[in-house]
Amino acid sequence: MNVTALRKQARRRGRAHYLEDFPEGRRFEHHWGRTLTETDNTLLSALTLAYNPVYFNREKALAASHANTVVNPMLVLMVAVGLSVEDLSESGGAFLGIDGLTFHRPVLVGETLTAASTVISARRSGSKPGMGVVTWHTEGRIGEEPVVDFRRTNLIKAREAR
Repeated sequence: MNVTALRKQARRRGRAHYLEDFPEGRRFEHHWGRTLTETDNTLLSALTLAYNPVYFNREKALAASHANTVVNPMLVLMVAVGLSVEDLSESGGAFLGIDGLTFHRPVLVGETLTAASTVISARRSGSKPGMGVVTWHTEGRIGEEPVVDFRRTNLIKAREAR
């Protein structure tokens, strides 16, 4: 199969949603989840110069009363957003920001983060024809326990603009 055929097939299988697919209150349980590894955590912490020893030194984390090495909270946030992209913003459009970010408890290396999002609002853009502004509330969880939540807003294509 050639590259063009693969791209067309990938587009047909995409889960991209458009403005019309986001009625207020619609809930998305995002796929799979992701186990946060020591390598993920150490790499992100080193690359971002986040040298809090509980992010990369198990002994320091244990001494600080944690049961294991603590995952850098920015990694937790990035994974929670990443888990939501396929369902929420895969169709493209500018990222407009995150509000109301709360970290409920530290996430530990080896825990698996899952995420779910609920549409808070969706409206047509007044300045960008063929686009809308959608805000979701996303909650990242370990099991059933919330560990992070936030509101995320994006410009989203309307169906007629695709």
